[in-house]
Amino acid sequence: MLNAFDPEIDTLIGRKPLEGRSAIVTGSTSGIGLGIAHALARSGAAVMLNGFGDPAEIETLRADIAGDNDVDVAYDAADMTKPEAIRMMVERAVARFGQVDIVVNNAGIQHVSPIGKFPSEKWDAILAINLSAAFHLVQSTFDGMCARGYGRIINVASAHGLVASPFKSAYVAAKHGIVGFTKTIALEGAEFGVTSNAICPGYVWTPLVEHQIEDQAKSHKIARDAVIREVFLKDQPTKRFATVEEMGALAVFLCGDLAGSITGTAIPVDGGWTAH
Repeated sequence: MLNAFDPEIDTLIGRKPLEGRSAIVTGSTSGIGLGIAHALARSGAAVMLNGFGDPAEIETLRADIAGDNDVDVAYDAADMTKPEAIRMMVERAVARFGQVDIVVNNAGIQHVSPIGKFPSEKWDAILAINLSAAFHLVQSTFDGMCARGYGRIINVASAHGLVASPFKSAYVAAKHGIVGFTKTIALEGAEFGVTSNAICPGYVWTPLVEHQIEDQAKSHKIARDAVIREVFLKDQPTKRFATVEEMGALAVFLCGDLAGSITGTAIPVDGGWTAH
């Protein structure tokens, strides 16, 4: 029996809960960002993709998402390390969609190294893409959201926005910063219908993770299953990867009317990792 909270009910009655909304999702040509972009489009939102990759493959991806969901889907190659490029991406989104209602800050990079050997240029790049880019995108869209009385800002943080691991100083610092930034946005937008939340995934099954598993299995000469259980999922009590579909479903819920009172949170989707 269906009730008002069944995730299938909107599909069954032909309703798309985000119809008429538009979104920018950074880092959305693969992985988590792509999963969230797919989910928003399925829910009726127009979506601007952003990220790097082969232009022909990205165009196929864009056209497929648009065609499958009967929504407007654009692509912008803005470099997330450049504030002016981010502002111009917002201008192009507004010109195409009319406004930007939803921002998903997902773009990110990683580097693993002891603090004493951590390259300063890697530190700067990680903070620029994982943290500063989110500020510039929010700054460029926030006033418009407040003026219209609706806005949804979703920052993809990480379990490392809540706990630390060794050798990931820049990444952990940036993700902790994103969680703090999320709370500040929430307080400033609270009276204007603008919510701000952070999704904090543990390990998520993506093509990048799949390649990393294969590489580690070869380099350490251990079985693939051992790499998954003893390296990747060591701290994830469920002993399974989260999925991009789970990230997308959560993002869609946070964008909906029933999540209007959920703001300033950091939501772990980590199989219990941060419950330790």
